[in-house]
Amino acid sequence: MSGTNTRGKSKKQRLSNIEDARSETLRKINATGQITKDDIFQLYNIGKPICHGCRVNSKDSPNCFCGLIPPPNGVRKQGLWQKVADTIVALGPDPNESLRSSLDFPSGLTNLGATCYANSILQCLYMNTSFRTCFFSAEPELLQQQPVLYQLSRLFAQLHSGKRVAVDSAAFTRTLELDNGVQQDSHEFLTLLLSLLERFLGHSKNPKARTVVQDLFRGSLSHVTRCSTCGQESEASGKVEDFYELELNVKGLNKLKESLDDYLSLEHLQGENQYFCESCKARVDATRCIKLRTLPPVLNFQLKRCVFLAKTTSKKKVTSKFSFPRSLDMGSRLSENQEVLPLIYDLSAILIHKGAMVNSGHYVAHIKEEHSGMWWEFDDEQVSKLGSHPFGEGSSTRGKGVNSLQEHGTSSSDLNVNADPSVSGQQIVSDDNDTDNLNTFSSADAYMLMYSRRRSDECVTRSKLLVSQAEPMDIDGNENLNTNGPSLPKHLCEELEELNRQYDSICEEYRLKKEKILLNMADRKNEVRSVLFVAPVHSLDEPYYWISTDWLRQWADNISPPSIDNTNLQCEHGKVPPTRLSLMKRISVNAWVRLLSKYGGGSELSENDYCADCIEDEAKMAVSANSYRDKRLSMKDAVEAVLAGRYLDGNQYYVSRTWLMQWLRRKIVDAPCDGDAGPTASLRCSHGGLLPEQATGAKRQLLPENIWNYFHENALKVEPNNPVGYTPFPSDSETCEVCEMELTQAANLQDHLRATKMEQRQRHELLSSGKSIAVVPEVRYYLVPSYWIAKWKAYLTVSGRNASTTEEPQNLEHCMESVLCRKHFRLLYRPPDLVRKRGEFVQKTTNVDVFTIITQKDWEIFCEEWNVPKSKGISAVIELKSAEMSDISGNCKEVPITDEDLNGDDSECKIHRIPTLRTQPEICEECIEERESSELMRKLEYSNEEIRVYLVRGKEPPRSILAASGTVSDAERRTSKRSRKASTSGSLINLKVSGCTSIYQLKMMIWESFGVVKENQKLHKGTTELTEESATLADLNVFPGDSLWVTDTEIYENRDIAEELSEQEMDNGQTEEGFKGTLLMSTIPAKVF
Repeated sequence: MSGTNTRGKSKKQRLSNIEDARSETLRKINATGQITKDDIFQLYNIGKPICHGCRVNSKDSPNCFCGLIPPPNGVRKQGLWQKVADTIVALGPDPNESLRSSLDFPSGLTNLGATCYANSILQCLYMNTSFRTCFFSAEPELLQQQPVLYQLSRLFAQLHSGKRVAVDSAAFTRTLELDNGVQQDSHEFLTLLLSLLERFLGHSKNPKARTVVQDLFRGSLSHVTRCSTCGQESEASGKVEDFYELELNVKGLNKLKESLDDYLSLEHLQGENQYFCESCKARVDATRCIKLRTLPPVLNFQLKRCVFLAKTTSKKKVTSKFSFPRSLDMGSRLSENQEVLPLIYDLSAILIHKGAMVNSGHYVAHIKEEHSGMWWEFDDEQVSKLGSHPFGEGSSTRGKGVNSLQEHGTSSSDLNVNADPSVSGQQIVSDDNDTDNLNTFSSADAYMLMYSRRRSDECVTRSKLLVSQAEPMDIDGNENLNTNGPSLPKHLCEELEELNRQYDSICEEYRLKKEKILLNMADRKNEVRSVLFVAPVHSLDEPYYWISTDWLRQWADNISPPSIDNTNLQCEHGKVPPTRLSLMKRISVNAWVRLLSKYGGGSELSENDYCADCIEDEAKMAVSANSYRDKRLSMKDAVEAVLAGRYLDGNQYYVSRTWLMQWLRRKIVDAPCDGDAGPTASLRCSHGGLLPEQATGAKRQLLPENIWNYFHENALKVEPNNPVGYTPFPSDSETCEVCEMELTQAANLQDHLRATKMEQRQRHELLSSGKSIAVVPEVRYYLVPSYWIAKWKAYLTVSGRNASTTEEPQNLEHCMESVLCRKHFRLLYRPPDLVRKRGEFVQKTTNVDVFTIITQKDWEIFCEEWNVPKSKGISAVIELKSAEMSDISGNCKEVPITDEDLNGDDSECKIHRIPTLRTQPEICEECIEERESSELMRKLEYSNEEIRVYLVRGKEPPRSILAASGTVSDAERRTSKRSRKASTSGSLINLKVSGCTSIYQLKMMIWESFGVVKENQKLHKGTTELTEESATLADLNVFPGDSLWVTDTEIYENRDIAEELSEQEMDNGQTEEGFKGTLLMSTIPAKVF
C-alpha cells in the first residue's frame, strides 16, 4: 500500500513559513523604523537558492533563470528557438528547390489560376519534335515583329534548356490577352492557336517555319453526295476541305474504331431529306458521307464528350469509358490511298479532362517522348514519369492496358518489353483486329487523342533534313544544353543564358540570406546561453543588478531584442520596491555589463536601489492588516457564539440574517471590502423603518452592541456616503406600521382568493377535475373556448405566494365573441366531435379542439362568477342521425361502434346512429371555409422545415410507416428532440425542405441520401403516389413534420448523380463568351509589345 502524499501539504507549509517570516520582518521595521541588510535579504528573497532544471520560471525567486530558454534540442513555436524551417519561411519559397534536376527531365508550366487547358496544349506542341524544330527555325526579325511568336519561342526555349522545374507562362498568356481566372475548352484553344500561328508564321522567309502548321496538322476531306438513281456525285463532292482534327462522337460508342466508322458512315437522304439531282432533274434518294483525301503527320482526334441538351439549353459531359489502340492503321480509311509512306499511326499524346462538369474540372496531358518512347504526365507544375505505359506502369484504374494483357494471359512485364512498336519493332496491331487487345487502352476522361504517323527509313532520312541549321547553344561553350531533340538557335541561346544567370543569382542571393539568418540565430543562441550561464549571483556579498523579467524573456526569445527597459520595476520614487519582486531578476555585474554595452537602455538598478519609503509604507499596511485579521477572527468567534445562544446580555441590534451568514462564509482578507457593506439594507423599508419579519428577505438576527459597532465601522469605511445600508435598529425598534398594514391586507387578500378558488372548484367539481362530461340527446349544453377553460383551470390550481400574482383568465364575454364571425355573428369554428365510451356520448378530445362542452349549470355559474350575460352563451343540443353503411364516406374509424351494434341482427347492423351537435348560433360555413383556406395557405408557406422520408425495401410498406405517412400533420405542433434530430442510419432520413420545394428537387435529395436513382423512385404520402415532378410540396399539401415513403423499382441502371446535376444547369442569361476579346479571336495581328 502506498504512503500518504504529503507533497502539497509540505509546499503549503513552506509558503506559510515564508509569509510568517516576511510579516515578522515588516513588524520589526514598523516598530524600530530601521531597515537592515538582513531585512533586505528577507523582503527581496535574496537568499533563495539558484534553481536548476525547473519546469517553469519561479516568479518569487529573483535567482531563478529556468524556463527562459527551452531544454537542449527543444524548440518553441516562434522566436529565436523555433524550428529552422519556420524561421526562414519569411524569406519566401526557396528558389533552389525549383531548380531543374536534369535537362532530360521535362519542365512543367505554372497554373495562373485556371490555365491548365492552355498548359496541356502547349506541352503537347512542345513535345512534338518536328513542330519545335521548325518553329525554332523562324528568323529573329519575325519574332520581334510578332509578340505571340516571340513569347512562345521564349517559353519553348525555357522548357528546352531552362533551369526552373516549372516555367512561368504569364508573359505568353498576357500576350494572348487571356483571362487567367476563366476555365476554357482546350480543343477550342488548340484550334484558335494553330490558326493564329499559321497566320503569323505565314510571313516567315524560312519555308520550314512558314508551313509548319499545315505540314504537320492539316489533312483534307470531302463531303460526297451520290444519287441512288443515276449514281452521279454532286458538284460539291469534288470540293476538298482542310481539317486540323477529326471530331468523333463518343456518346453511345465504346471504341475509336466505332467512332471512326460512325464518322465515315453513309447517311441516307430519304423522304423529306431527299436530294435534288442535277442529272435526274428531280428530288431523289441519295447517300452522303465523308471521305478522307489526305492525312497529316500528326492526326488529332477530338472526342466529343461535351454534348448539348436542348431540353435544358445546357451542356453535359459524357463520362463513359472509351478505348483506343496504341497503334492505328489509317490506310483503309483513305478514299484513295496513294501515299508512298505507310499510314501507321502511333499514339503520342492523350489530353485528359478530369471532372464531371463541362465548365469546370482540370486538364492534364500524357505525352510520349519521341526519342526514348517513355510517357510523361504533365499536370501544370507537376511532371511525372509514367514509363512505357500511357497511364503508368501496372495501371489498372485509368487505363485498361494491363488488365487486357492479364485477360489474355500476358504479364505486365511483357508490356514493358514490347510496349512501343515504334521502338521495339513489334508488329502493328490494326484497329480492325478486334481479337487482339493487347495494346488497347481505355479512359473515361480522355478528351483528345494525338497520333503521330510512323516514319519509314525514307521518312527518317527526310525528317533529318528538317533539323535546324542554327548554331547550337552550350553551357560551357562546347556541349549542348539538351541532347534530346533540336538545339536552340543562337538568338534564343543568348537570352536563355541571361535568364539562367538571373535565376542563379536569385538562388545565390537566397542562399546567402538563409546562411546569414542561420548564422545570426546561432550567434544569438550562444550569446543567450553564455549570459545566462554567468547571470546567477552565487554570493550574498557579491554586487548585483536588478533587471526586468519581461525584457529578459524578450531578449532570450527574439532574434533582434529591444533596448533594456526597467521602468516597470520602479516605484514613484524611482527605486525598486519589494512589491515588484515577481517582475524582476537579480543578475551579476558581468551579465549586466555585457547586456548594457550591447543593447543599451536602462535604468541601472543596483543592490542599493531598494526603496526605503515603500518598505516603511508596506510595513505599516502589514501591521494594519494583521490587526484587522485578528479582530475579524475574534468577531467571527463571537458571532458563532451568539448564533449558538450565548452572550446575549446588554444592548442588542438587528442585522440581516442572510447578510450575516454570508459574512461568516466569506474568506478573511486584510481590509474591509464590499461584502462588509449593507448589514441592515434588507431590513429597512421604503418608509425608513424596520420591515416586519414576515416580509420577503426580512429575516433578522440580534447581535450584541460590540459586534454591531464593528459591523457599522467597517460598513462606514466601505460606503461612507450610503447610510441606508447600515441604519441601526436596536432591539426595541418598532416595525413600520404602514408595512404591517400592507402585509395584513395582502394576507387577507390571499385568504379570500384561496376561499374563492376553493368554492369555484367545488361548484365545478367535474369540470375542474378534467373528467369527461357525459352528454345525452335532447339536453341543452354549452360550448366555451378551450383556451379559456385551460387558463381557468391553471388559475384555480395556483396556490401559495404566487396565488395573488397569477393573472385571472381574460374576459369570458370577449372570448365568446371572438369565436363568432363579425359578418354573420355565427360560429367561426366547428363544434367538437362526439364518441361513445362505455355506452355514453363524450367529447372526442384532440390537441386542436376549439370548444369544450360544459353543462348548462356550469355555464350559469360562469355567468354569475365572471359577470357574463347568459345570452352570450353558445348552446348545443345532440341530435342522432341515422345513416346506412353505403351513405357513410371516409375512414371506417370515424364511425363509432357500440356494443348494441355488435349484438344486433344483420338488419340493425346496416343502420348507424351518428351523433351531431346542433348549435345556436349556427355554424357559418362561408366564413369557416374562408378561415380554413387562409390558415392552410399560411401553414404551407414554410421554409427550411423538416419532413421524414422512409425507404421501403419491399413491395408494400409496413403498416406503421403507412399510418405515419397518412397522418395529417399539424405544422405548429411540437415534436420531440429525438424526432427532430437528423438520422441517416437505416431507412429513415430527415430532410430540410420548403413549401416551394418541387417533387423533382425532393427526389434529387432522396437520390443523394439513399442512392436511389430519380427514375426508380416511387414516392408516396400515405396511399397516394406523388408523380408530378413539377408540383411543389405546398401544391400536394405536404406539411412540416409529415412522413413520406419511397420504394426503389430498380428498373433503370444506377448512374452518377453528377450526370443529372449537370442536366439541371440552366443558362441564367450568362452566355459563354469563350475566347471573345482575346488575341485568339482577333483578325488584326498585334505587332507592338
